[in-house]
Amino acid sequence: MVRFGIEFVPDKPVDKIVHWAKLAEKNGFDIVWLTDHYNNRNVWSTLTVIALNTSRVIIGPGVSNPYHMSPALSASAAVTLNEISNGRAAIGFGAGDRTTLNSIGIDWVKPVSTVVECIEYVRALTEGRRFTLDGKAFKIRGAKLSIVKREDALDDKGNPVLKDGKPIKRGPKIPIYAGAQGSQMLKRTAMVADGILINASHLKDFKIALEKIREGAEEAGRDLSDIDVGVYAACSIGETYDEALKGDLKTVVAFIVASSPEVILNRHGIDADSCKRVRKLLGEGNFKELPKAISEGMLEAFSIVGDSRQCISRIEGLVKAGMTQMVIGSPIGPDKSKAIKQIGRDIIPHFKAM
Repeated sequence: MVRFGIEFVPDKPVDKIVHWAKLAEKNGFDIVWLTDHYNNRNVWSTLTVIALNTSRVIIGPGVSNPYHMSPALSASAAVTLNEISNGRAAIGFGAGDRTTLNSIGIDWVKPVSTVVECIEYVRALTEGRRFTLDGKAFKIRGAKLSIVKREDALDDKGNPVLKDGKPIKRGPKIPIYAGAQGSQMLKRTAMVADGILINASHLKDFKIALEKIREGAEEAGRDLSDIDVGVYAACSIGETYDEALKGDLKTVVAFIVASSPEVILNRHGIDADSCKRVRKLLGEGNFKELPKAISEGMLEAFSIVGDSRQCISRIEGLVKAGMTQMVIGSPIGPDKSKAIKQIGRDIIPHFKAM
């Protein structure tokens, strides 16, 4: 059964983010993800307030990166959030944005190795293990969190898992996700992560990404069914298609178009001149003319937009192809609260009944 996540950007006051998170929980969402950028409100502080105002949804950064905050500190924050939320924490890691990181004096190097090693590092610490690694990105010499309470690991039947006749002990399980798009990132994180959040909105892109995830899982001796395969999609939902087009959707799609590699643009038949115009308008900060530069083809390729029926149709295709988590990403709708209620009324029940 597909789970539904929702993404919020903490660029609004914390009370607004909390209001939307509570509304998402009330309307049937399973997971609340917050994006993590230095120029917005601090993700862990905001997640803490959400934890104190919700009771069921899983919560976590979707996604953070191993560059602007040490994985050791992220692990400590995740364990603390897990305690505050009574076991509802998750954590996602991606490579971050090269331009943003460079602007604050951080070199964006070895992104795939950095994310993979980060996941291994954080998993060890959140499970209460001592961790040593002579890696490409990290040189760790016996790091360990003293706050993690380790207990007997149990199998599916509730029996202790033994090694050399002795029970294996580990800390609480905090799911670790990778935010991924490139082929090597998809493949290698599938070897270590509990879930993958694919930056994609279209079935074509999802199917190609899923093959890379399958390759990585098989190479690591894992079953694909053990990986929560999520689609992190730009969405805008309204009572009609025209209503859904209002608001910030075209601006969000413009940024996706501007940062998409040529191979993806070609896959969707988006011509180079159109992309150049979008990049030019963004570079100029010309947000008045920008919506006119966003074509129907761009919207189709890089967003899920429309009324409930249209969005269900797009999501159904992804579910049939193997998606196990649908993350409703920004802007969600021209009116976030109204869109969350609409999703809870029309879309989530449709998939829960499947």
